[in-house]
Amino acid sequence: MTLLAKFNKLNRRERYAIMIGVGVAGIFLIAQFIIEPIFSKTEQKKKNLQTKSVMLEQMRQWQAEYDGLTQKANLSKSRFRDRQKGFTLYSFLNQLAGEAGIKDRITNMKPTKKVQKNSPYKLSRVEMKLDAITLEQLTNYLYRVETSKNMVDIKKISISKKDKKQGLLSAVLQVETVEI
Repeated sequence: MTLLAKFNKLNRRERYAIMIGVGVAGIFLIAQFIIEPIFSKTEQKKKNLQTKSVMLEQMRQWQAEYDGLTQKANLSKSRFRDRQKGFTLYSFLNQLAGEAGIKDRITNMKPTKKVQKNSPYKLSRVEMKLDAITLEQLTNYLYRVETSKNMVDIKKISISKKDKKQGLLSAVLQVETVEI
């Protein structure tokens, strides 16, 4: 006996119950295997889109940071090119001291050079001691050093009072630059 013949033998109420059961099972299967995967794919796509948006924003920030660093590097390269041929930190600081009128106040200048590993550049450093100068003279000299186009930086400074009555100071400066 076939399944259809057995179904036809059932009374009306039993047939409705079986049809309702089959309909509920069909709706369940459709919901489970067709509708739910569609919605889960949509949710997954939304999550992926959010993740990619965050990644894109991070990449834009990195791009801006990279552009800034590239711009600074290009500025440094142009300043290196604009430096006088044969530039040395020692002679530059000596020249600025003459311009600031404190050359006779230099008691000690000690130059050192340090070769950078895996780089064609050298770190040039001069430690200099200025004795019996006024605060105005020191400020003028520091301004000239820091605002020069030669990429010179004051790394350390130590100031002490020399003569309280006359307002004179002693200063020890450590000045650095990079040389080719």
